Amino acid sequence: MEITDLTPAERRVREAFPLGEGVDLREGPEDDPAAGAAWGPERTVRAEVLRALLVDGDSRAGEIAGLKLAGARITGQLDLRYGVVQHSIRLRSCYFAEGPMLYGAQLRALVLSDSVLPAFTAAALRVEGVLRMSRCRIAGPVRLAGSQIAGAVFLDGARLGGSPDDPDPSDVPNCSDGPNASDGPDCSDGSRAPDPPDPTALQEPALELNQVSVGNDIAATGLVCHGQVRLNGAIVTGEVNLNDAVLHHPGHDALHAETLSVGTDLRAMRLRAHGRVNVSGARIPRHLNLAHARLRNPGGQALRASSCLIGELWLREAAPIEGVVNLRGSQVDLLHIAPETWPDRVRIDGLSYRRLTPDLPAEQRLPVLEREESGYLPYAYEQLTAAYRIAGDDAAARTVQLAKLRRHRRTLPRYARAWGHLQDITVGYGFRPMRAAGWLLALLLTGATAFALAHPRPLKADEAPDFNPVFYTVDLLLPIADFGQQSAFAPQGWAQWLSYALIVTGWILATTIAAGITRSLSRQ
Repeated sequence: MEITDLTPAERRVREAFPLGEGVDLREGPEDDPAAGAAWGPERTVRAEVLRALLVDGDSRAGEIAGLKLAGARITGQLDLRYGVVQHSIRLRSCYFAEGPMLYGAQLRALVLSDSVLPAFTAAALRVEGVLRMSRCRIAGPVRLAGSQIAGAVFLDGARLGGSPDDPDPSDVPNCSDGPNASDGPDCSDGSRAPDPPDPTALQEPALELNQVSVGNDIAATGLVCHGQVRLNGAIVTGEVNLNDAVLHHPGHDALHAETLSVGTDLRAMRLRAHGRVNVSGARIPRHLNLAHARLRNPGGQALRASSCLIGELWLREAAPIEGVVNLRGSQVDLLHIAPETWPDRVRIDGLSYRRLTPDLPAEQRLPVLEREESGYLPYAYEQLTAAYRIAGDDAAARTVQLAKLRRHRRTLPRYARAWGHLQDITVGYGFRPMRAAGWLLALLLTGATAFALAHPRPLKADEAPDFNPVFYTVDLLLPIADFGQQSAFAPQGWAQWLSYALIVTGWILATTIAAGITRSLSRQ
């Protein structure tokens, strides 16, 4: 394809292409491509001219041809569908009047850093090198589903969805769940909340990376996205980096990354997500790092990480999560989360972990287990017990087991609950054996003092041994003890009723102690 009547800017690009040299049409470092619609013909390059160079452009002997253009207004659509381009494409700080169409194209490398585009369609794209879209501003959807990128994908500092002039969603007041929610969009402090999103605009993700294959990393630090980021089924050999990202999709999935597989980490430190973060079924061998993150999805799930395999899940110093946390069926080696970070409702049925940090007393961890939406889950208590035992804190492990039995007691019929209360008061279900010794000592002192003041009469005065109030009380309290005192003396009046009470109490204590010992031995 031959393009005639080239403009001066287009002639510069054509002459630089065979040499691989760059053409910079910018007027200065403050030149903002968001104003590119007003640029004149001296900075305008037609997309058909770029396409002709990439498809049919010649290279000079001894030189590596390539398209390197900065600060241009590109009119028309750069259509490379199913094309095989042997040259690198670098279009920095450019303004695109129409979104490029790269469906099924095969490229060496593609760089669009600092550019402004209405949309970007490149599903099934093949890139031998890197795809760099750092600090791009793209109002419409970015479609990269099914693409294969041999190098890395760079989206750091990019702004996706909405217009280029939209404010950072983290800086916009949101009063949807505030005190004036029923009175319209005005906030209580007089500021104006954003208008509700157009429902039709929520049907398509702002960034579509599902089923992509990336040979290196996805670097998206500082990404700002109005809409959904979709990474379903993506395979990333390196890491996914969403540090300092802002994902804004209230009431919907802000990050939809089911069955995501990464080679190392998913980093999302200081992530601010308004909408659900869904990584269900993900495989993250090292870290899912949500330290200092703020996750918000009131009325729904804020974090869904069910059925995952994760090396370490970090929520260190994260803000209290607003919305349900779902970790059902996941396997985590280390779980780092403070009690105050957990929301009011959790789903942790089948969650398994080996270590739990930070190191805290069991009393601070136990309230979280009470927030399980399914009710009483024995497995959750067993997991917490195992974590404390691995940490060598047997006292905390016993505290968790005692809390488990107390929680289980609330699910039993009333008569069974009464027996449980008795075991709890007397020996703490076998986890507080010293409590039984205390009861026995108190009863022994009571009985010995009472019988020392009122000696029982001997049944046979000429055969009875000397009366000993301490051993007489021991005979009454302990069914297996026999010092010959109980059979030789018979109390009367109130002392007789006291002896009956000691006998009954002794049997109850003996039974509960035996039950506690049996439970302890069965655990071991």
